[in-house]
Amino acid sequence: MLNDDAERLFDIRRLALLVEVVEQGSITAAAELMLYTPSAVSQQLRKLEQEVGQPLLNRRSRGVVPTEAGQVLAGHARKIVGQMKAAQADLEQIAGLKRGSLAVGTFPTLAGSFLPLVIRAFKKRYPAIGLSLRSARFDELVNDLQSGLTGLCLLWDYPWNRFHDDTIRLTEVFQESTVLLVSGNHPLADREEIRMEELRKESWIVRAEAHPVVEVLQRSAHAAGFEPAIGFLANDYQEAQAMVSVGMGVAMVPKTAVALQHPDVRVISLGPDAPRRRVLLAQRQDKVYAPAEVAFQSTLLEIARERAEEYL
Repeated sequence: MLNDDAERLFDIRRLALLVEVVEQGSITAAAELMLYTPSAVSQQLRKLEQEVGQPLLNRRSRGVVPTEAGQVLAGHARKIVGQMKAAQADLEQIAGLKRGSLAVGTFPTLAGSFLPLVIRAFKKRYPAIGLSLRSARFDELVNDLQSGLTGLCLLWDYPWNRFHDDTIRLTEVFQESTVLLVSGNHPLADREEIRMEELRKESWIVRAEAHPVVEVLQRSAHAAGFEPAIGFLANDYQEAQAMVSVGMGVAMVPKTAVALQHPDVRVISLGPDAPRRRVLLAQRQDKVYAPAEVAFQSTLLEIARERAEEYL
């Protein structure tokens, strides 16, 4: 038989209130977000403290701070509340409240190259299904997927930093090579292939804000025995191409980044040893896949099989 402690269950609404109070640092601010009165929030938190058997918050003149127990419980509560939101999204889908719609997460280089081909085919085959897209950073894509905001999403990884999460099912869509960009009047512009060792004296254009392609360049250059000289930090790949086109430097980019190629830029292969990244379809392991998700996955993988060689 279970003892009293093992039988204790916490109210999910009180856990959600605790999370908001800890994150906001204020009962009043949390009450506004949760559409409660401050007194109602305080009352529910006192009941939660009674259930726990110890204080969870230290009240101060300017807000509240969690006790050690409050921090621990809030950490678990975040996961519980997230799972409950995901469960609600799944149940709504089964009940038909979202039937005929699909939300997909993606990242900019894929949204500007391969994904429009998939969307065109999908809309032609399934015109009744409403499709919405969200282009975001890697961690945001994963968070949206785990919370149920998106039904599936597209991610990427490199051999030295494989993505793994026990809660997420991954399917490889295709692999793409890294290529070199030079201006049309660069001495290397007529080459079809080049080795990194030949590029040690070049000035490099890279993406700003610690973009993953910076690590790709650094690893490739270090393997070839040199430290790359950075000449320009670009905010996106179109800006990088523009700077390459006027001779400000050369650039390494994933091949999908030049789907819209600048007329004064040449794309050169870095050979079979060029770093490759995997493009991945990600779905939650613990959910029932809706018909729209199954249809999108089928279309996505079909188009990928047809076009995969273009990205190598």
